[in-house]
Formats: sequence, structure tokens, C-alpha cells
Amino acid sequence: MTTFLDARTSQNASLANSISVPILVINTPQLFGQIGLLTAGAGTNPRVQFKGTVSVTLPLALAGITIRVVRGTQATDPAVYSATATFALSVLAPQVITFSGNDFNPPILPQLTYTAFISSNLLGTVRVGPENFDGFIVSD
Repeated sequence: MTTFLDARTSQNASLANSISVPILVINTPQLFGQIGLLTAGAGTNPRVQFKGTVSVTLPLALAGITIRVVRGTQATDPAVYSATATFALSVLAPQVITFSGNDFNPPILPQLTYTAFISSNLLGTVRVGPENFDGFIVSD
């Protein structure tokens, strides 16, 4: 039987256009969400499910936005999810990027930390909100 262990939410910006955070360095990950999941009572087959949303405005050029989720706190920690979306030159309105991922059989530590990063291949990309990152852990 599956046992629910913990769930957490990291809500950086709740509303559209509620922040204005430029991505100032090309292809350098910028943190936008972090959760710590407690694992007390974990049995076999632990699994983490997470999802998130981040919204950006883009420069008037072909832009690639990468979302990367790591198990840990640093961009260099082991990645458990990564995706890149490329947006066309004609995109003028803020772009909402949503993602969903899993981490099967992570190590059982007192707490598992997951951190979500965003990066862009062009200067002029601005995080505008909303931004959230949440997840939960279960085991058998």
C-alpha cells in the first residue's frame, strides 16, 4: 500500500506580472523554486513527483529557455529533470512554461531537497510571474 510522506510548495510569485527579475547571464541557471521533503516513515520504492510554472518575457529574438530540477541545492547537483523550450521571434506576450517530473527511488535521507532553475540563451529574458514549484513524496 502506498504511504504519503510529505508535500511542500515554493511560491515565489502568485500573480502574472508581479515580479520583474532579469536573467543577466546567458546559460547560467537562476533559482526560482526549492522544496525540502521529509522522508520519515519511508518504506520501499520511494518516489517524488513535482511540477512547476514559470513565466517570462523574451527579447525580440529566437530564445531558448531551459528548466532544470536537481536533487540538492546547487545547479551542479544531480539533475532529475531538464527541458528546453524554444520560442519564435513573433512571441511578444509573456510565456507561461509549465513542467512535471518524477524522481524514482531517490536515496532516503532525513530530507530530500529539490531545486528548480531557469536559464536563457539570450540576454533580455525577464521572469515576470507567476512562479511556483511543488512536490510530494510517497513510498510503499
